[in-house]
Amino acid sequence: MSQDAPKVTIIDTGCANLASVRFALARLGAQVTVSRDPEVILASPRLILPGVGSASAGMAALRESGVLDTLTQVSQPLLGICLGMQLLGQASEESAAAGEQTPMTGLLPFTVAQLETGGQPLPHMGWNTLAPSDHPLFKGIDEGSYVYFVHSYAAPVGELTLASSDYGQSFSAAVGRDNLMGVQFHPERSGAVGAKILSNFLEMTA
Repeated sequence: MSQDAPKVTIIDTGCANLASVRFALARLGAQVTVSRDPEVILASPRLILPGVGSASAGMAALRESGVLDTLTQVSQPLLGICLGMQLLGQASEESAAAGEQTPMTGLLPFTVAQLETGGQPLPHMGWNTLAPSDHPLFKGIDEGSYVYFVHSYAAPVGELTLASSDYGQSFSAAVGRDNLMGVQFHPERSGAVGAKILSNFLEMTA
């Protein structure tokens, strides 16, 4: 592998299938490490936080893996994927008792709620269009480009929104502030559009 290959560490949270993300990054020529070691994570030039499953299970996995404390120290570009994006927020209605919320990492100020789909089925699963901002993560991505979603909960559209989509309601397909970014969709399953988004991320530096 070239010495110039972009380096990226996938954070091993214990709540994600890492293989598809790893293969997608490797196809782009990246040098990929998978780790939950704090020294490895903090030394990496960029990080991916994947996640699948429920909010409470995801937070439990972060605590049990020891990753939760490390995340608060991250200053390099970090991209959360699917549940990994939601974990960056303050709270989620998922896995919570009625009227309560599941606390998340609190790294970004948003709260995740169940999609109000207007009668369309949950989960929101399959291809849907993006309305991207001019954020560097979406360089070269056209309005109306299709990406692949699998989720029932989402972040609202607000000041952190980097891209939106619509499924009965408008929601944040991507959020971010400073070095922290997250996408609700699966770029590793989103064909050429997803590959371009991951390639854009691999160009980012602290």
